[in-house]
Amino acid sequence: MRQHVIGDYIVDFLSREDGLIIEVDGAYHAELEQMEKDETREGVLEQMGYHVMRFSNEEVLFETEKVMQLIENYFK
Repeated sequence: MRQHVIGDYIVDFLSREDGLIIEVDGAYHAELEQMEKDETREGVLEQMGYHVMRFSNEEVLFETEKVMQLIENYFK
């Protein structure tokens, strides 16, 4: 499913039954301030029992097979 609310956060993709969150990030996530916020957010979500996988827009668009393989590896 796409975009779910978990606590104070909205996540891009979520599989509750697998405990997996997939985030697809735009360029602003490479800025230091945003990276720090993302790290804090990821820590909170992990404390709630989720595993967070983060990919850039470019990875999803241009390295789709690699992204899919990394997601598949999570389930192995």
